[in-house]
Amino acid sequence: MTHYAIGDVQGCNDELQALLARLHFSADRDQLYFVGDLVNRGPASLHVLRFVRSLGDNAVVVLGNHDLHLLAVAHGVRRSRKSDTLDDVLAAPDRDTLLDWLITRPLAHIHPHGDGRADLVVHAGLVPQWTVGMTLALASEVESALRDDPSRVFDHMYGDEPDRWSDDLAEKDRLRFTINVLTRLRVCTVDGRVDLKWKGKPPPSNSPYQPWFDIEPRESRAARVIFGHWSALGFVQRNGVVGVDSGCVWGGSLTAFDLDTDRPPITVACGGYQLPDD
Repeated sequence: MTHYAIGDVQGCNDELQALLARLHFSADRDQLYFVGDLVNRGPASLHVLRFVRSLGDNAVVVLGNHDLHLLAVAHGVRRSRKSDTLDDVLAAPDRDTLLDWLITRPLAHIHPHGDGRADLVVHAGLVPQWTVGMTLALASEVESALRDDPSRVFDHMYGDEPDRWSDDLAEKDRLRFTINVLTRLRVCTVDGRVDLKWKGKPPPSNSPYQPWFDIEPRESRAARVIFGHWSALGFVQRNGVVGVDSGCVWGGSLTAFDLDTDRPPITVACGGYQLPDD
């Protein structure tokens, strides 16, 4: 069995199918780890959801910010944005089946290799203070809250505060901060302060904010972290992390990385289409 991590699909179904053909993917032999953002901005979110769900246990999916946004819209907590391409999902006859499946996906997943090594799969990143165990526990808390009362979670999910980790955060703030870090983080400071609005290339070296994976010390080094969400970086492999968002929906490519070997990533180029205006 080969284990592949796949970058942000975001509704790019043609590219996903082309990538799997390049991998010679077999659903009864191989395992796929999707780093989140299966949907939105691309043209075929419905097809992507149906296909990935059909793979059953051969596809592990962690939730990304666009996946959570879809769920919040479906629960009536948020309105669709002009740039969203979610109408086909929201109008689908199997909408409830797909969304019931999506909302039960984890925010973090650990993949042990059996030789003492492990990969931690998340959508965006981790603050330096979080160990692997803390990350999984905090993610599990959000997952339980989504199962118990999803509308309550979505009611409080949006917003950039608190902007710094503390063990003393109240439940509502802890849930929001956990979601923000795991699905939106790109840069932070040594003491765990986050800037969730940062996009594009990393800050200059003299900035207190740096890519989360370059911060020293980082308590999550017990596992290699597999992530997406930062398309401006392209493929990243350094400092015990692998970033696989190569910006397919923005005209880049869709990337698969073999978690079992050190061979170069496999990519397919974006087929090309017009993104909706913001």
